[in-house]
Amino acid sequence: MDRNSIIGLILISALIIGYTVYTQPSAEEIRQQKAYRDSVEAVEVAQKKPEVNATDTAQSLGNPLDSAIVISDSALQQEKLAKWGDFYPSSEGQEQLLTLENNKLKVVLSSKGGRIRYAELKDYKTWDGRPVRLLSSDSSAFNLTFSCGNRIINSSELYFGSGGSSTNGTLKNVDFRAAAGEGKYLEFQYSLPDDSYLVNFSIRTVGLQDVISANATYLNLDWKDEMMRQEKSIATERTTSTIYYRFTDEDVDYLSETEDEKQSLKTKVKWVAFKQHFFNTTLIADQSFDSPVVETFTDKESTTGVKVVSASFSLPYNHQREQEYGMRFYLGPNHYQSLKQIDDLGMEKMIPLGWGIFGWVNKFLVIPTFNYLNSFHLNFGIIILILTVLVRIVILPLTFGSFKSQAKIKVLQPEIKEINDKFGDDPMKKQQETMNLYRRAGVNPLGGCIPGLLQMPILIAMFRFFPSSIELRQQQFLWAHDLSTYDSILNLPFNIPFYGDHVSLFTLLMTISTLIYTRMNMQMTAAANPQMKWMMYLMPIMFLGFFNSYAAGLSYYYFLSNVFGFGQQYLFKAFTDEEEIHRKIQENKKKPVKKSSFQARLEQMAKERNANMPKKR
Repeated sequence: MDRNSIIGLILISALIIGYTVYTQPSAEEIRQQKAYRDSVEAVEVAQKKPEVNATDTAQSLGNPLDSAIVISDSALQQEKLAKWGDFYPSSEGQEQLLTLENNKLKVVLSSKGGRIRYAELKDYKTWDGRPVRLLSSDSSAFNLTFSCGNRIINSSELYFGSGGSSTNGTLKNVDFRAAAGEGKYLEFQYSLPDDSYLVNFSIRTVGLQDVISANATYLNLDWKDEMMRQEKSIATERTTSTIYYRFTDEDVDYLSETEDEKQSLKTKVKWVAFKQHFFNTTLIADQSFDSPVVETFTDKESTTGVKVVSASFSLPYNHQREQEYGMRFYLGPNHYQSLKQIDDLGMEKMIPLGWGIFGWVNKFLVIPTFNYLNSFHLNFGIIILILTVLVRIVILPLTFGSFKSQAKIKVLQPEIKEINDKFGDDPMKKQQETMNLYRRAGVNPLGGCIPGLLQMPILIAMFRFFPSSIELRQQQFLWAHDLSTYDSILNLPFNIPFYGDHVSLFTLLMTISTLIYTRMNMQMTAAANPQMKWMMYLMPIMFLGFFNSYAAGLSYYYFLSNVFGFGQQYLFKAFTDEEEIHRKIQENKKKPVKKSSFQARLEQMAKERNANMPKKR
């Protein structure tokens, strides 16, 4: 053994050691080999087990279901192993359906993706008599995405084992687990309380801290739904469907109802809701969602899909052995009282009752009165009739004040005509003399307008209330089969622009009564402006096309309001003595008139304007 031999042996040993280290399998390859051995063992165990009946819920309770297939081709096995890694045991299986149910809601869950297959509302039907179903698997998606090494795992492609507990044969909760090795799994938990539209839901990761990529700081949750048609008018349903969300500072906002829109919310939100006309599906976080992205899209050619809505969430992941994300689904109607009672989350703001004073009128006057009348289980047509009478009684002082002002102006019409004839070529002088006449007679020219303006909050509140009230949905009255949508006594074989393809009788009655009511008011005021007259008559005709496709309950209410308005006009007229009014006006003229500072400034401004006007030659 000379020096060269020793050096040669050392080099050979170094080469052998280096080659051994270089060819040693990585930690990822070791996990893949272990997953392969586990899958083979799972196949052997599955072959020894009796076949599981997917429709027999009782057999699945409390026993996690293994998903495995016989591997006949090693190349295919390696390909799938490379795709799924540790989640290979959950990559194939047989779909099972489990049902959570109470007296309001039936929620069918699928082991494929561990998601809601559909939710059925027991107390509601679609416009054509089918059960109302939300989040149907044919039109929706719910997928948790995360990275494992160089692969992306989608929960929607996994087969979850299932377990749960029951009471009196009825499932109370379901746990879905997608296995990623011994003591490692992704879990979706569901439970449905009694007498509730809320489904408790949570996502748990157990033992995945070394499975999920080390550089992953978020798990991505993608939720998408093509909201299916539930109502008679898909056009109206589209204009009332969008995405609502509430920020953690309690401010509620929403995307455009008439335009497609996408927004990346820059702060935390408490809930996100896919809201249709009368129903919504809302995902509520126990804590908050961090800066979700929400988007709407409308396929206007579709006759069944209302609108496609989606929301993407980022769930923070800290690589702990166990992490849980608590949430709740609301799957139910847009009923004001029901939404308001959900932990003061402001979900009732999804119902468009109007802003400012209009919303206050609905919240504190119309809705309590409507609910009180509804407690007597009357027909909703009768309830609207009673509500109309009550509203007319409330605004009676305003209506009477408007009538008296119009009566005074009518008495002064001969004198106003004299002023117009005398100063017809001088508009400024004519206006001054007319205002002087009103002031000396003690008549407020705006007296007929102000009461009408004060009535506007109630009229507009009703305009928002009736189309949004789910209580009127599919409630029949006379020829109207559904007071929440248009009534049709004749379906046209063609479409009339700005009108539609049907004839709504309640809208016709409302329009005719409005024209008559307008004519009565015009006779009271004896307005001399022909353009104003035509405008007053034209407005009801223009609204005819708009209301033709609107809620029959609203047209019915306005028709009743006009009818009661006729009665009040005749009643006021019977108790109004125009000669007495004229006598009092003449007495007022004899009294000294004290100008207010405002009137004095107006007159001074008018004089200065006349002085600065160029004189006619």
